[in-house]
Amino acid sequence: MGIIDVKNLHKVYSDTKIPVKAVNGINLSFQEGEFTSIVGPSGSGKTTFLNMIGGLDTPTDGEIIIDGKNISQLNSRQLIDYRLNHIGFVFQSYNLIPVLTAIENVAFILQLQGKSKKERNKRAKELIDAVGIGEKLHNRPGDLSGGQQQRVSVARALASKPQFILADEPTANLDSKSTNDLLDIMLKMNKESNITFIFSTHDQRVMDKARRIITIDDGVVVKDERIDD
Repeated sequence: MGIIDVKNLHKVYSDTKIPVKAVNGINLSFQEGEFTSIVGPSGSGKTTFLNMIGGLDTPTDGEIIIDGKNISQLNSRQLIDYRLNHIGFVFQSYNLIPVLTAIENVAFILQLQGKSKKERNKRAKELIDAVGIGEKLHNRPGDLSGGQQQRVSVARALASKPQFILADEPTANLDSKSTNDLLDIMLKMNKESNITFIFSTHDQRVMDKARRIITIDDGVVVKDERIDD
């Protein structure tokens, strides 16, 4: 048993003329502290797979067991609570709230968790310092570079102290230096705090940092390779 166990997972999109089998019988297990890349061509099913683990999409069939709980059986309210308290998300498009400052964006998830203003501001500041942009606390997303926005996104993902972080093409819009800096930050947090990171990516730079690479094509796992440190 891992921190995440996926059993015979299927996702069929039937709202098209011809049903699309995006995920077609995946079985995988993830252990605590993994730093894993899920790779494959566009349309292979890797983002759909990540979204189902994150409770953003529901399986057509199969099970997603996290800490002994089958999240595919949760109702919408339970899924919201699950995402809020167990997962951090990092998206390609950053998904920051434009009217909020960096510290407010990071603190927002803690507000949803019911933390006090003092507690959420303290943790948000610590995380923004940790991702290397402490001088940008009060800047809004529009005043930040892409790399800086993605650092805020990583800080926000870590704010709730999640069991694992799901990152969907997090480096797609970043230059090489921003990508390497961001990956170093995430790898450091993975090693120091044993946070599980699972990436969906086309980026060779992300794959080079991964300790496990899972290749998905046509909705099935075609290769699962572990890389020694």
